[in-house]
Amino acid sequence: MTAPIRFPRFFVTSPAPCPYLPGRSERKVFTELKGAHADQLNEALGRIGFRRSQTVAYRPSCLDCQACVSVRVVAGAFRPSATQKRDLKRNADLIVTECRPWATDEQFELLSRYLGQRHPDGGMSAMDELDYADMIEHTPVGSVVTEYREPGPGGKPGRLIGACLTDRQSDGLSMIYSFYEPDHPGRAGLGNFIILDHIRRAAAEALPYVYLGYWVEGSPRMQYKVRYRPLERLTREGWQLMEAADQHRLIAAATAPRTAQVSDLVGARGKDGQPVKFPSS
Repeated sequence: MTAPIRFPRFFVTSPAPCPYLPGRSERKVFTELKGAHADQLNEALGRIGFRRSQTVAYRPSCLDCQACVSVRVVAGAFRPSATQKRDLKRNADLIVTECRPWATDEQFELLSRYLGQRHPDGGMSAMDELDYADMIEHTPVGSVVTEYREPGPGGKPGRLIGACLTDRQSDGLSMIYSFYEPDHPGRAGLGNFIILDHIRRAAAEALPYVYLGYWVEGSPRMQYKVRYRPLERLTREGWQLMEAADQHRLIAAATAPRTAQVSDLVGARGKDGQPVKFPSS
């Protein structure tokens, strides 16, 4: 007789400072992913806005804010912009390999350089080798580390310049965390390329979506996600396609000139490697 699937137990964290919007607090609801049905549970929760971190699935559950919105790219209908086409062409020679989720010294050294230059004050900046191994290897679901390497002698895989921890799901690819060589000469747009490559590979495998996590309107570092079209966002009525006019407005705001009021972030870059920009006042 088959044992019944037990309904997961959910817990709520205590309020903590919001990492995206100054002056606000965040709270999360979470549950543990374990057992023979961890993959199915992770996928089901992913469709209602949960994200995975090691053996935990979580989503925001803030009392007075709903700014975090789950978004996913419709892979089969995606058409790259002019900038995205340039990034695809510029990095087309990279050798892409899906590896089992096993942490390596080379990956950790790349992550350390990335965090040190792009997110020196972020919550992950103090990660050591054991923390990184936990992030990569403690997965109860079907995960891979996608590596991006420059061609070496004889066309063999050479230096590692990008990587992404990715969950493979029946309805798409869920990008858990990506990192890359910061400010690589001649490799502008590496972060953008990693996302574009996931969209391209999902479409080639007839997987409908690439999950990008949470988009937070009003958080400059999160605006890069609106640049991938068509984009669906999770609403109270379910997943809905973002209206073209609405997305065009958001893209325009994300690429507008910087203002003096945000000088503390001038020079910062989003996850896709593009400069963080702000709407003019």
